[in-house]
Amino acid sequence: MEVKQAFSELGLSKGLNPKVILLRQKLARKAKEETKFRFYSLYSLVNRPDVIEAAWMLVRKNQGAPGVDNVSFEDIEKQTGGSRKLLVEIQTELHDKSYKPKPICRVYIPKADGKKRPLGIPTIKDRVLAVSVLNEE
Repeated sequence: MEVKQAFSELGLSKGLNPKVILLRQKLARKAKEETKFRFYSLYSLVNRPDVIEAAWMLVRKNQGAPGVDNVSFEDIEKQTGGSRKLLVEIQTELHDKSYKPKPICRVYIPKADGKKRPLGIPTIKDRVLAVSVLNEE
């Protein structure tokens, strides 16, 4: 059990690149130790190919429904260039500072008491970018 927990804490169970794991750990440590510190230059760290690729792997592993653009994982992988094309597109938009998130697809899912609760589903591209800045500790 201890080995599994250690691997999970390092992100190795998720198949992340060790450099991405180290970056996430350093950023998390800095944020926790210096709560008043402001990160002004995270943009270049998010735009790294290894960070975006690691985010894609985590989003892909989690599956999920298509967003408002109705593009599924299968659609992305079937297109010419596959997921690599999407990742390059994300990097280009970040580099050019032309990235704009799409609206959230709102659906209602049933609760145990019979009522429904709202759920917002972002596009896959938006999920990849969200996960690229997320630290999962």
